[in-house]
Amino acid sequence: MPPAGSLTDDQLRFFDANGYLVLESFSSAEDVKGMRDRMAELVDGFDGVNSSVFSTKDHRQVKDDYFFKSAENISFFFEEKAFEDDGSLKQPKELSINKVGHALHEHDHVFKNFAFSENVSSLFSSLCYKRPAVIQSMYIFKQPGIGGEVVPHQDNTFLYTEPQSCTGLWLALEDATKTNGCLWAIPGSHKNGLKRRMIRDESGTHFDHPSPTYDQKEFVPLEVKSGALVVIHGDLIHQSFENLSPASRHALSLHVVDTEGCEWSKQNWLQRKTAPEPLYAN
Repeated sequence: MPPAGSLTDDQLRFFDANGYLVLESFSSAEDVKGMRDRMAELVDGFDGVNSSVFSTKDHRQVKDDYFFKSAENISFFFEEKAFEDDGSLKQPKELSINKVGHALHEHDHVFKNFAFSENVSSLFSSLCYKRPAVIQSMYIFKQPGIGGEVVPHQDNTFLYTEPQSCTGLWLALEDATKTNGCLWAIPGSHKNGLKRRMIRDESGTHFDHPSPTYDQKEFVPLEVKSGALVVIHGDLIHQSFENLSPASRHALSLHVVDTEGCEWSKQNWLQRKTAPEPLYAN
């Protein structure tokens, strides 16, 4: 059998038409448990001293050097609603963290094994990438009751190459439903081009255009079972709502760019001191 990441012609056509693709049972229950258990260990060892708050609403993290250094580290980011007025956590830290990123795939063997797996490499081979590299990885918790909203966006806004080459992989580590904050996307929206970019320069970080407004009726829910993978085109408009349910929605997200024939923008927020290791090279 070909690897789970090898895409059929029908799957490639669907991805080209819609800008996303769901691959059921991409990862085994054993591998999913391994990633969740490993993250529990990392969180247990996290002392809470060096951290930040992550928000897609006001992007407060881009004023924070901890965020910029996370490009090549394993860094912890709390939910906006995790704290009391006096700065103390409302609940245990394992129920307060928004995400861990952005170089899990480099510094932790469990997440590196997934990122550099034959399944992932086969997927990008199917998409005709020449020298793909994971540019960032994130473990997203979507905590029960306080899991933050991710506003409508395109990944190329933040991870821009010339020509554009970013593809997102979103692996469900728990069932993702409309109740606990699954992904929503506008099918075919990737064909309308990139709407705006986040620019990092000497003056700081800013967007080159205001955020567009979108008709919520155009979004469709991408409800998936644990172990399913959602492949996301870099120009696809997607979002997820706040998780007000009692159930968490853990997921692992990788963003991959082609490092052959594509140039990483020096205006991206994410700037590395060392080049990323490619998944493979043609």
